[in-house]
Amino acid sequence: MDIKEQLKEIKTQLRLSMNGAVSQSMREKGLTYKLNFGVELPRIKAIAAGYEKSHDLAQALWKEDIRECKILAGMLQPIDTFYPEIADIWVESIRNTEIAELTCMNLFQHLPYAPAKSFHWIADEREYVQVCGFLTIARLLAKKGDMTERASGELLDQAVCAVHSESRAVRNAAMLSVRKYMQHSDEHAFQVCRLVERMADSSIEAEQMLYNMVRQEVGG
Repeated sequence: MDIKEQLKEIKTQLRLSMNGAVSQSMREKGLTYKLNFGVELPRIKAIAAGYEKSHDLAQALWKEDIRECKILAGMLQPIDTFYPEIADIWVESIRNTEIAELTCMNLFQHLPYAPAKSFHWIADEREYVQVCGFLTIARLLAKKGDMTERASGELLDQAVCAVHSESRAVRNAAMLSVRKYMQHSDEHAFQVCRLVERMADSSIEAEQMLYNMVRQEVGG
């Protein structure tokens, strides 16, 4: 079966699994897609399980402006042919938190160059490029947690800047990365506490949010 036939078959399966109520609920929550079948994640995983990982199929799926196709693309893309420049192209086309979260979970965190690439992304000014960077770092921290002193400093500097972002998605992703960083060790938690202690009486809402999150994390 060629790529066109596989794509057609997948779309047929998605239509048969369509859930209008879920699709409507997502629209109400601000998750907008050109086309959204409202298929739930367990069903999307089941569809993915019916196909071998394939670079060409994943690339074809990603180009479709359909929620489920983009999710499937992240599940079916092989790691070894997903070069850094392709990762940048994908990240630049992400437009909402759901696709950012799922693609980071299914693909980005597993890339051999993920640590370096995620730091490039968090330094970018584009909303969902930053989001993907912080979400990927959060995943990497949850897996292994260790980081050089220089990388730690860069992450915390960028995260504190990002907390002031007008984008809620960027703020949330940055705070998640800080939380995962703190969970790695008491030393990391202490370092973040020292960093935010000056924010205790801040009149800036974003700084208060970060300070309160850190206090909550350490049980204060």
